Amino acid sequence: MATKKSSGSKAGGKGLAAEVQPSADLAKIVGSTPIPRSEVTKKVWDYIKANGLQDQTNKRMINADDNLRTIFGGKNQVSMFEMTALVNKHLK
Repeated sequence: MATKKSSGSKAGGKGLAAEVQPSADLAKIVGSTPIPRSEVTKKVWDYIKANGLQDQTNKRMINADDNLRTIFGGKNQVSMFEMTALVNKHLK
């Protein structure tokens, strides 16, 4: 059978290189223009570090400020692994 070909973009348009559209809530942290998933992750971590939101006792935990609490579904703290899944819900 026939196979689908990628659209021919430089990055291939798949996986971490695929551009995604952040939700309005996530745009407060990463900007509102479409960007690759890898860049979303980088910008979220830059935001966490810039605002001192990584838990000092347990570095695997992220403490939410008002912007992140919206992304985290109202939770005050999530693990870095849970954070990835929660951020992905805000990408189209």
